[in-house]
Amino acid sequence: MALKTTCIGAYPKPGGLPVRDWFQLEHGHTKAGSEVTRRYTEATRGDLDALVSALDDASKQAVADQVACGIDVPTDGEQRRENYIHYHCRHLDGFDFENLTHKVLRNGAYETDLPTIRSKITAQEEHFLDRDWKVAQSVSLHPVKITVPGPVTIMDTTANAFYDDDRQLAFDLADALNYEIRALAAAGCKYIQVDEPLFARKPDAALDYGMEALERCFDGVADDVTRVVHMCCGYPNHLDDTTYMKADPQSYFRFAGAIDRSSINQISLEDAHRHNDLSLLEQFKNTTVIFGAIAIAKSAVEPSEVIATRLKQALQHIDRERLWVGPDCGLGFLGRDLAMTKLKNMVEAARSV
Repeated sequence: MALKTTCIGAYPKPGGLPVRDWFQLEHGHTKAGSEVTRRYTEATRGDLDALVSALDDASKQAVADQVACGIDVPTDGEQRRENYIHYHCRHLDGFDFENLTHKVLRNGAYETDLPTIRSKITAQEEHFLDRDWKVAQSVSLHPVKITVPGPVTIMDTTANAFYDDDRQLAFDLADALNYEIRALAAAGCKYIQVDEPLFARKPDAALDYGMEALERCFDGVADDVTRVVHMCCGYPNHLDDTTYMKADPQSYFRFAGAIDRSSINQISLEDAHRHNDLSLLEQFKNTTVIFGAIAIAKSAVEPSEVIATRLKQALQHIDRERLWVGPDCGLGFLGRDLAMTKLKNMVEAARSV
């Protein structure tokens, strides 16, 4: 039985798409990231029909590319997003995208101007992710996974000028996300992923209220929907940046037990850019691990034989049916050709093991 393969979220955007993202900036998600936010806001004030049509086409192409590479569970490539967090926030009441707030993030790793929470966070009545999924799903029989930013990660990548209590903010965000996730599941989406990379950087917050907020995101979702959480250890500012700050790899060990006792079915962990102590996999007795097998910030292409060797090592620590294979994180930095080359090698390795 070949190991199952999936992608994590972002996929390179085609040239000419009106919505650009921070992957395509010279300095990645540093100060220039705020310019992407402003450009996105301006794009939504133009010809909306043309914008929606272009984003639909980009989403379909992203799915088709991943399927062509042999991926079992592709994503929509997050083609509609200027980054993986703010797109969803634009569909929540309480956020101000006009008056941005300057903020230093990720322990000083970067700084930018961010949308600001100025009132209670609530979901808007009209759903949007169900349509996003239907468009992406229309081009393939492979189940398409949709990704959603998690409460703790939203909190770290926006500015808060309203809430005095982080726990309450996390729960309000979770309830608003749950409103959209329920509609997504009702539409037929069977793989829904909540991205919480901040769990790796803030394990105390993750254990204090983050896990409870994560569970609230999936409240009321049917058992036939696979609940996924993604946790990477950090993103660089540009391709082949080898000096960027990453979270402590021991943080994975800190919350492995909490994940394994939760309702989460799959957890995505990076391993390609920086190898883990593979005894980590033994901490998951029930949860399927999506194992990061290709680096998303290195232009060097991993040979399938090298990937396969690492997968064989991983299989010494986890049951075969609970090991899936994916990239470390999103593929936005790589460009289409490089991303597809890496994915094909990853799929070849997964099928050969």
